[in-house]
Amino acid sequence: MKKVFSLRAASVMGAAAMLSLSFVGCNDGAKESVVKIGIYEPASGDNGAGGKQEALGIQYANTVTPNVTIGGKEYKVQLVSVDNESSNDKAVTAASELVSKGVSIVLGSYGSGVSIAASDTFAAAEIPAVGLTCTNPQVTLGNDHYFRICFLDPFQGTVLANFANDNFKAKKAYCLAKLGDDYSVGLCNYFMEAFKNLGGEATFETFPDGTSDFAAYVTNAKNEGADVFFSPISIEAAALVIEQANTQGLSIPILAGDTWDSNVVLSAAKGTNVQVYVTTFFVEGSEDKIVTDFVDGFRNYLNADSTALTNNGGNDEISAVSAMGFDGYYTALEALKAAGSTKGSDVIKALPAVAYTGVTGEIRFNETGDAKRDVAYVKQCNNETGKWQFIAVQKVK
Repeated sequence: MKKVFSLRAASVMGAAAMLSLSFVGCNDGAKESVVKIGIYEPASGDNGAGGKQEALGIQYANTVTPNVTIGGKEYKVQLVSVDNESSNDKAVTAASELVSKGVSIVLGSYGSGVSIAASDTFAAAEIPAVGLTCTNPQVTLGNDHYFRICFLDPFQGTVLANFANDNFKAKKAYCLAKLGDDYSVGLCNYFMEAFKNLGGEATFETFPDGTSDFAAYVTNAKNEGADVFFSPISIEAAALVIEQANTQGLSIPILAGDTWDSNVVLSAAKGTNVQVYVTTFFVEGSEDKIVTDFVDGFRNYLNADSTALTNNGGNDEISAVSAMGFDGYYTALEALKAAGSTKGSDVIKALPAVAYTGVTGEIRFNETGDAKRDVAYVKQCNNETGKWQFIAVQKVK
């Protein structure tokens, strides 16, 4: 069981919880029983591109396995999607919509801030949520309903600091985050702490919401004499940083976390001399059948559906967040089967013991509801091909 540090399930959502339960299970007048899984992702805003790719993995998994047996009864799995707009201010409204539509479990979100902002809404309705790539520790801390299948930022920040030290002998880092953004500010802090413990020094700056010109920040990194530029910001801002780094001839490597594992970043870096390295959850290349089946099947799925291909950035490059969405869907199915019920509170109780081996590896939860993961993959953008190139499996020293 997860250790609860504070009470999250406030009574203000009691009515919504009752409404949720009234929708779960068999639809009136229908021959087919339905269980609903919520997709809580951004389809717009700063993280819209990543949210769409994460949702694609869930949607593809649903085409592969559209049914699940719960308590000896077969249910059709219906996906219910909402757009949290990459906004903490819109998070509660989006979460409340999922509650009102009677979902039994929620997957998401891409973006730790919106996950944290929606947490109390899910808690009050007694609906479990499984984060797929939201890496900030605050997502699961102090509650018993939010779980996740990804590694966390303290680990990711340390991995990146080790990578900078091991591969570039870096002694000085320039770090850039978005002001008020839980993910980028938090990951920069974890990176800087680990980097300093390795003997390095770091300069930290933030930029305000709405920034479109990053020339001054790239100039500052050059003037600081930095050995690496660390900036785990949104995909849209990443493309602008790469553009300016190319304009100014920035010769030092740019390091980022899982958000930069995107076709948008590849497109921005293609044809430039900008060195981009990211940590991520999944890479192609394994000969394991479960991985090759996913890669082949997902690529076929993308190329057979023009909307899916558009949501993937216009090509069939496979993002790690799509693989995490795929594994998240099956983790949700395992939780429903273990609960033997479509009732959210029963699924919450079942989740701590759930174990599933997916395309991104083995998924098990610790007492906080976080996945037990101890490795990250490092990839580099190939500037000629515009594709990711596997560099290393990186562990923490």
